[in-house]
Amino acid sequence: MTPPGPQPAGLREVPGPRERLWVEIDDGDPYGRTVYHFDLTWLTSSWTCIFGGGCPGIDSSRPDAGCCVHGAWFSEPADEERVALAVARLDRSGWANADHPVHGADGEWAETDPDGDRRTAVVDGACVFHNPRGFPGGYGCALHALALREGVPPLTTKPDVCWQLPVRRTYDTVADPDGGEHLQVTVTEYTRAGWGGGGADFDWYCTTSPAAHTGAVPVWRSLREELVELVGEEVYARLDAHCTALVPPAGARRLLPLTVHPATAAAQAPVEAPGPGRRPVD
Repeated sequence: MTPPGPQPAGLREVPGPRERLWVEIDDGDPYGRTVYHFDLTWLTSSWTCIFGGGCPGIDSSRPDAGCCVHGAWFSEPADEERVALAVARLDRSGWANADHPVHGADGEWAETDPDGDRRTAVVDGACVFHNPRGFPGGYGCALHALALREGVPPLTTKPDVCWQLPVRRTYDTVADPDGGEHLQVTVTEYTRAGWGGGGADFDWYCTTSPAAHTGAVPVWRSLREELVELVGEEVYARLDAHCTALVPPAGARRLLPLTVHPATAAAQAPVEAPGPGRRPVD
């Protein structure tokens, strides 16, 4: 993949992990055929979303839109149907584009792209649900704000891709030595490469930037609701045990070595004061 262009000051990216630590957890059923493959290097990282807190966005021409510049592609019809139920509860007090002609009288807030896939419509260079700075109803995603007002998880109102990022879940059928097969569900970091060739076109990407690896708690805890939705309570509880062994409370003995995400390591590294003849770094 082509390296990104010049990075904004203080928001540089570092190369992603060349080594990752993984754990496999089965579905708990002795006759089950599902194995979860978890990227512990990512899940124990200190990544956190910095939208509205210094995020320069993936398109430098629309920094306030964060990663919402292309709209959100729906994973399946049920995804769009669930979002439609949330849209029906929005009004102009919480949605800047409530009266925009893109959806108007026929209710078309979603569209079909040239490849025949469904996504949220794009208005003035951002998702139709993006509320700009200065909007009285609040800046950011109208669907996210709706969930907060209603006291429900945002994953119940937003498109799947929006609440899952930057966690990536994939499915593979894996052959067993006995001639059978099992389903492998991989949960890992959604890297630039995960977007295919288009990932190289982003002006900035958060998962490899130390600026976004400043969370107070690691990913497996900060995204607990999302991970439970992806893998279930029982599997999450077992994942939690593995991660806790890797990142124990202060003073406790670590049971296994931890492959630290490079962006987390960079974010936590002490900043050396520039001496004579030395130049500070971003």
